Amino acid sequence: MALAKTVYLSLGSNLGDRRANLARALELLSESGVRVLRASSIFETEPMYLAAQPRFFNQIVEAETTLFPRQLLSATRGVEKAVGRTPGKRNGPRVIDIDIVLYAKSVVNLPGLAIPHPRMAERRFVLEPLAELTPDLRHPVTRRTVREMLAEVMDQAVRKTAAPDVSPGI
Repeated sequence: MALAKTVYLSLGSNLGDRRANLARALELLSESGVRVLRASSIFETEPMYLAAQPRFFNQIVEAETTLFPRQLLSATRGVEKAVGRTPGKRNGPRVIDIDIVLYAKSVVNLPGLAIPHPRMAERRFVLEPLAELTPDLRHPVTRRTVREMLAEVMDQAVRKTAAPDVSPGI
């Protein structure tokens, strides 16, 4: 039997009922071989890369899974589809987006899958909620802590909207 690995997933939504979309994704992750342990507060953020779209609600979850990285990617894509995500413009508006930020201390470079997430260090919308959960966690390649990376992106607009309304183990 495979040992469970700790993973960190970034969830984002900027279409429809953003809070409900995040909550539904958490429920579906729990049914997809991903046991959510903790969820950060929800943060409202300005869009990056493509500015002409609604603001996002973003959240980080700490979870355990026995899924391997490609299986986890498949599970997150399935959850996105079930919540209502449809193909669209890269970095454009979406009902839900789930990124694998970290998978234990692993480094994965496969076509269509890079872990740690290659842009995590430039995204306050990832680092702020991640720092809420685990500020001293180290990036497996750069060895920098989440807190250190966050200090470099504090100019990006992020506003906490609510404390997590998820209980451990959902």
